[in-house]
Amino acid sequence: MSLSVADVAAAGAAWVWMPDDAEVVADEEYTILRLPDYVAFDLSVVSFTPTRPLGQAVDAVVERARAFGLPTLDWQVLLGDPAGLPAELAARGGQVKIELEIVAADLSEGAPALRPPTVDVSLRWATDVATARDGLAIEAAGFRGELPPAERIEAVAARNAETVPAGRGGLIVAYVDGEPAGTGGVAIVDGVARLSGGVVAPHWRGRGVYRSILDARLSYGVANGATMALVKANPTTSGPILRKAGFTGFGPEPVYAVPLNGDQPQ
Repeated sequence: MSLSVADVAAAGAAWVWMPDDAEVVADEEYTILRLPDYVAFDLSVVSFTPTRPLGQAVDAVVERARAFGLPTLDWQVLLGDPAGLPAELAARGGQVKIELEIVAADLSEGAPALRPPTVDVSLRWATDVATARDGLAIEAAGFRGELPPAERIEAVAARNAETVPAGRGGLIVAYVDGEPAGTGGVAIVDGVARLSGGVVAPHWRGRGVYRSILDARLSYGVANGATMALVKANPTTSGPILRKAGFTGFGPEPVYAVPLNGDQPQ
């Protein structure tokens, strides 16, 4: 199997992150999420399939987003989006907030062999509340969010207890010397291992903890039928590690912050 840009773009467009407790506004052209308070993003466009001239379609999204009364709309430009979308967002005051790229690896012949860590790492799936809390705490600290409420942590653990043994994925947590050191998620959908939320606590970085989490997720993906691994990666942090692990970059997918009050985003 050889991954094409079209394959990766289609897999990336199909990947819509939608927490159970998000408020969803959707029509045939777009989906907007009002995210819960513990997430670093407030308001986000997660799908955009315009059926009219691009500028009109963008205006419709921005106008609907203003009804939430928030200052900024986050809008990720996907690999398969219309070529003129970045210019349309910039014309409305949009500025790049996060530089991301879509990277993928061919798993049709198995997971790549990765170097072992330089510390003793133990890995646990977050199928119980304590492990789920550890993983979500690291994730919140790494991505500038907040720890979800207790009921949300319990729901994550319960869902993992169902999905991990069923081969659909979950959250994995790395420990070093008994201390939570890193975490990462994986979801297996239509033969694609979607890898998300990979982060390591600052004082454990550079010791192979991320590689251990990556290796576990890739192996899990292969064992459960995935032939492609996909990541929306930060090109300056996880991107280089993923490339060394055999991933290929297929293009930028930046997140724009679009002001909803006529001012430039902060």
